[in-house]
This record gives sequence, structure tokens and C-alpha cells, in this order.
Amino acid sequence: MEELKDIFKGLDEFLAYKIWNGDMVDITAATFLTVIISLITVNYALKLFHKLVTAKLPEEDKNKFISVFGFLRYLFYILVVLVVLHTSGVNLTVLLTASAALFVGLGFALQYLFQDIISGILIIMDQSLRVGDIVEVNQKVGQVFEIRLRTTRALTRDDKVIIIPNHQFLTDSIYNYTQNHKSTRENVKVGVAYGSDVVLVTKILENIASEQKGVLKNPKPFVLFEDFGDSALLFSINFFINDSYGDPKIKSAMRYIIDAKFREHNISIPFPQRDVHVFQSHPIQTMQVEKKDVGNGN
Repeated sequence: MEELKDIFKGLDEFLAYKIWNGDMVDITAATFLTVIISLITVNYALKLFHKLVTAKLPEEDKNKFISVFGFLRYLFYILVVLVVLHTSGVNLTVLLTASAALFVGLGFALQYLFQDIISGILIIMDQSLRVGDIVEVNQKVGQVFEIRLRTTRALTRDDKVIIIPNHQFLTDSIYNYTQNHKSTRENVKVGVAYGSDVVLVTKILENIASEQKGVLKNPKPFVLFEDFGDSALLFSINFFINDSYGDPKIKSAMRYIIDAKFREHNISIPFPQRDVHVFQSHPIQTMQVEKKDVGNGN
């Protein structure tokens, strides 16, 4: 019996041992163990909740819930720690007041982090951006392959990964080529020399677009006579495709054919030219330079 009492006495002394002994805040071993046990319990409870919720969700909704749940889990951990410390008699007001300067510094440092996280939650919930969308950010076109809470990752046309902070999708103007549907309208511009047969040019461009692989038959491609340029008549051939990500290849193939067809029909693509006019009040005076005999040493 005495041994049992000694064990409980030693246990009480261990639990009462002060890990942090401050003037106004005391943290004992019992408080520390309670925090650890509470975190482990909450962790298992959250895993069970996550398993029950995602069991019958579709795969697309399951991925959204996992992203949001990952953020909420850390909030639960922080809340549990604060509740345990408060119930253990720790004066949180004193602790928070003493750390006010630290929190202010962290607030400035973490403002973009939380802004990105909140933006990520909004993106996931309202489906304003999805995996597979083609977006243009900072004049770079990429295909989204992963949406996280803080960042979105897209693969550019030159096979490089661009990491986009989520707040940019809410604060900046970003083009989403496939927000409403997969098809987009593209165009190839070309200029022909003044005096060219514009009807023939239009017919050639229409035929090239209609026969080009990857160009949709419906909506039908069309040609626009855009303007009278400084050195050329400006045309554009407009067409619709389903692969906005690979449209440079389609445009390149069309330019090759345009150049060949124009050469075949003697249609020239001019380069910029400038006429220089010299105005003077008197005739230009010229000077004759006498040729000296080199052999005489003069």
C-alpha cells in the first residue's frame, strides 16, 4: 500500500512539475501532456470524420473537400491548444498581450499566405477554375494540372511549370480560354501588296482554313479585310479550334501554306517601305576631288 502511495505521489509531483515558470504564466507537465493527448484525439476524430464524409462523394467533390479540410484541420489544432491552455488555468490574455509585437510581425508576413488560402477555398467552392483549364497569366499560356489551397500549378507550352498564387485569380485580370467551353476563336494575320486581287486572296485564305487539320468546320472559318496599312492590305483569317493549348502549331502550319499559295498565285507579301523626300531652296552643290598620282608620292 505504501508503494502505491509513493507511485501516486511521484506521479503527482511529475504532473505538477513546471515546464515554464513565468511571472504570470505557468505551464506544467500535466498541461503539456493534456495538449498532446488532446491533439492525438482530435487527429483521430478528424480522420474518422474525413473518411465518413468522403466515402460517398464523387471524385471531383472529394478533391475539393480534401483541400478545404486540410486548411480547417490546422484551425482545429490551434483551437484545441487554446482551449486546453485556458482550462488548465493559463492566462491567455497575458500570453497574447506579451506576444502582441510578434503577432503584428507575423500578421504582415502571413497576410498574403492567408489571402492565397482564402482565394483557394473560393476557387474550389465556386469552380471558377478547374483542372484542365487553359489560362493566360503574365503573357504566359498554361494548362492547369493542380489546384492547391495556396497556389495553382499550370504547364506552359514550352513544358515549364508556372506556379500562380491563388490571390491573383481574384485581384488580377486573367484570361481563362476554356471557362465556358473548350472551343476558342483564333486568327492568323497577313498583309498583301497594294494592287493584289483581294477576292482571290480571300478565297485562298478561306480554302486554307477549311482544309487545315485541327480547325473546326462549325463554326465556319471566315476572312476579314481588316485595314489599309502603310505598306500592305491587311487581312486576317479567323477560325475555331478545340485545342487552345496547341494552337501555335496550327497557326505555324497555316503560315507555311499561305506563303506557298501566295507564291503560286504571284501574290506578294510586302515589307515596310518608306519614301524619303528632300526639300531644298538651292541646288545641291557637288565637289570634285582631284585624283593624285600615287606613284609620285603626292
